[in-house]
Amino acid sequence: MAIKRSKVSTSRGKIQYHWSGNGKPNIVLINGGSGPIEGWMKILPELSETSSVFSYNRFGVSGSDKPQEPQDGLTIVETLREALKIVGFEPPFLLVGHSLGGLYANLYARHYPNEVAGIVFLESSHPKDIGLDQYQGKVVKTINKILSMFDSLSPHKPFNEVHFVKRTVEQIHAIDYFPDIPVYVITGGKENRMMPEEVRKKRIEHQLELLSLSSNSKHILAENSGHFPQFTEPKVVIDTIKDCIEQIQQKTL
Repeated sequence: MAIKRSKVSTSRGKIQYHWSGNGKPNIVLINGGSGPIEGWMKILPELSETSSVFSYNRFGVSGSDKPQEPQDGLTIVETLREALKIVGFEPPFLLVGHSLGGLYANLYARHYPNEVAGIVFLESSHPKDIGLDQYQGKVVKTINKILSMFDSLSPHKPFNEVHFVKRTVEQIHAIDYFPDIPVYVITGGKENRMMPEEVRKKRIEHQLELLSLSSNSKHILAENSGHFPQFTEPKVVIDTIKDCIEQIQQKTL
């Protein structure tokens, strides 16, 4: 499937996006950190057969403009919401948030509960994950520090979302209310050898904690996947999204 990209001008700059399919509810795919639209290629065709699907590149990714201000969660949510309004992609949405994108889906639902019909957290970050750094080994910490030094050399890199995760988490914690909507949590079951055992255990705990956001929640284990089930087990991701759609449709009857 060739991904046709368009651009929308927001108040913060131009965003590159892709809109395919036709059907409700409207699905919004929210990439992980610095992830491109292409990351959804294996699930887009089938989802687009029955639903309208919006995917996009955040500032600093591929053909979107470079960020001109700190990319904390609220800034990212407001930019996405503005882009959706301008192109006419209307709520309520089923948000699918991968990795860091899960924090933005979480924050979006808290700020605009009436616009979110359901969420699929795909190998999603949890607000508590920010505390897992203390368990990382010295080698991993040193590598991350060196990489972050190189990041700061480019004029727009200091605004990169990875530098504002703590602020994003604070923004999530600032709003207690989360709508009682269908919530699905997909977790990769394949072990990451670079991840310390303590981190792995804590992260699984955090994944299961996401279920407590809603009375209508379900956990799905993608047994043969690591952090990118949409690549390695696209059918699991597609089926989960379709299950969530069914729950949304039943709720609206």
